[in-house]
Amino acid sequence: MFPIKYPVPQSDPPKSPRETLPTMYDLPSENPEEPGLPDEFHDWQAQLLSLTFCPPHYPVEEVFCASDMNLYYDVRHALWYKRPDWFGVVGVPRLYDQVDMRLSYVVWQEGINPFVVVELLSPGKEKEDLGELAADTLPPAPSSLEGNGQTIEPPSKDKLPRKWEVYEQILRIPYYIVFSRYTNQFRVFKLEGARYQELELPESRVWIRELGLGLGLWQGEFQGVERLWLRWYDPEGNWILTEAEQERQRAEDAESRAEEAETRLESVLQRLRESGIDPDTFLEGQS
Repeated sequence: MFPIKYPVPQSDPPKSPRETLPTMYDLPSENPEEPGLPDEFHDWQAQLLSLTFCPPHYPVEEVFCASDMNLYYDVRHALWYKRPDWFGVVGVPRLYDQVDMRLSYVVWQEGINPFVVVELLSPGKEKEDLGELAADTLPPAPSSLEGNGQTIEPPSKDKLPRKWEVYEQILRIPYYIVFSRYTNQFRVFKLEGARYQELELPESRVWIRELGLGLGLWQGEFQGVERLWLRWYDPEGNWILTEAEQERQRAEDAESRAEEAETRLESVLQRLRESGIDPDTFLEGQS
């Protein structure tokens, strides 16, 4: 899963292709300045976060969340953006202008910054996501952009703020969360004053009072994969169910109620038999 050196050293006997072929982290994507596209885990983990992100203090029409979406953060540099693995916003219309789905999230148009961002660590990107790199990169942009009669020049890389700096100092996002599926390490940084401070996580959970939600590590099966997942929970500490899980639970509850009713009926029939009454004869007489 981690980058390997080239040329690949030969061995006797030769290693299998599984051990020697490069992964997506070793190969460039169609965009030469991005190391790779989100993998299967990134997609599914983001889905689970979105499906269980239900802040009780806000109606569903005022909650928006997205994954791998361009987040434009500086009106003075309109081409600059970050692409969080997942982020959630509250107090903003679910649809842009209450009309259409978003193609991106532009903070100076929306008027509300994300409240929480989650980054899922990938091999080779740990330092970037944790604010330990000296520079960041952007995908290729046009040489200029026409807008409102003005020409906006593309950013120069030496001016680009790091992801950590954008979340902490520009957008002032209250909660920045990082999770590695390789180590199952779950870290939460809360904005305290001007800087992020890492929180201690008892039982690998964090309660976010402003949202009325908590986030923690849940061991279970999602999309057919059993592992530790990040998942939201309610004030009672119960994991919030997806719609599919709610439907399955309703079916199981209905089946359980039917079994209980059958058990009670059988108990009544047994008491009738013990009293010398043949329930079958009694029921035939009622028909």
